[in-house]
This record gives sequence, C-alpha cells and structure tokens, in this order.
Amino acid sequence: MVFTKHDARNTTKPSSFHSTTRNLPIILFDIMDTVVRDPFYRDVPAFFGMSFDELIECKHPTAWIEFEKGITDEVELAKTFFKDGRPLDLEGLKNCMRKGYYYVEGNLFCRYEMIENKLNISKYLSWTFCSCINGKRKPDPEFYLEVVSHLKVDPGSCIFVDDRIRNVEAVKEVGMIGLHFKNADSLRQDLSLMGIDISTKQTNLQQQ
Repeated sequence: MVFTKHDARNTTKPSSFHSTTRNLPIILFDIMDTVVRDPFYRDVPAFFGMSFDELIECKHPTAWIEFEKGITDEVELAKTFFKDGRPLDLEGLKNCMRKGYYYVEGNLFCRYEMIENKLNISKYLSWTFCSCINGKRKPDPEFYLEVVSHLKVDPGSCIFVDDRIRNVEAVKEVGMIGLHFKNADSLRQDLSLMGIDISTKQTNLQQQ
C-alpha cells in the first residue's frame, strides 16, 4: 500500500519519460510500519496464542498474499489461512488488527479501508496504490512501474519511503530514489539533505 505526497515548492519538471505539469518531487510512502504500525508481527500471533515463528510455520504460504492482491476474498482467506484447514475466526482477527492500527511515532478487509476508517489518513496524504486494487505487490518491479506510468513522471522524480530494505532496493532497480525508513527523525534528516522539508509543527499524527 502506497501513499503519494507532492512537494509544492519544487517546480522542476522531469527530463524524460512523460511530460507532466505536476510539482516535483513526488514522495511515495509505504504504509505498514512506515506511517502506520503493523499489528501482524505482535498482535496477530498473540490473537492465535502463538509466537510469530509458530504462526509463520502453520499459516498457508500464499493465502495472505493472494488476499492482499485481491485474487481471493475474505471467505476464501478464512478457509485457506492455515495450512491444515483449521477454522479461522475472521471477525476476531479483523478486530484484533483494527485495534492494533495507530500512527508510527513522529509522524484489506482491504486493510487500507480499515486503516482509513480508524485513522483518516487521507486527511494528510492520498491513497493511490493498493495491492488489493491493482493486483501487484511490492517488491514486484511491475508494481513500481505502474506507479510511474500512472503518475506520468520520470522514475527519478519519485522518492519512495519504506521500512523494508528489500522494497527500497527494488525501487532503485526501476530508477526511483529509495529511502529506508527507520524513524520519523531520520526520515526528516534524509529528506532535508535532499532539500525537502516536511514540517510537523501543525500536524499531530498521534492517536488521540
């Protein structure tokens, strides 16, 4: 899941790819564990009474991925989540995840709908690219190529921020600029070195 944010102070146009009247650069934010805490690593294993490693061992290897891509729906996910076919309390899992969503400090079910309903992220950034809608998932290069095609910009005009280094390296392969998210302060420093200032003086993204 990716948000877009445009820096309105930089009006440099891209030198190639597609012509555009957009203000640049374009900043693309990963959501989970970059903007919003991902409950999958702590809350979900606890919901099942397992450790994370135990959950990974017994869940189906592709069921969640297929669901995130929109290939399957909630009903099918409930049937296939576990390799051994044990029943899944889908509503309980959804409630567990919903409770675990809050903004990262300092800053399906399509999951994006659950996050939006709770945190109203679109007040600050625009939902643009979601795996359950476009059927592609990071770090697939086709995901990033669809981004630049949709935005009609040069890949080099896009800055992609993600907490997973694998995804950051993947965007570099298609010509985007990748920033590895560690925390809000380091991100502000990284962007500042690129001449981009993200002010947080008037915006409180913490859970009220």
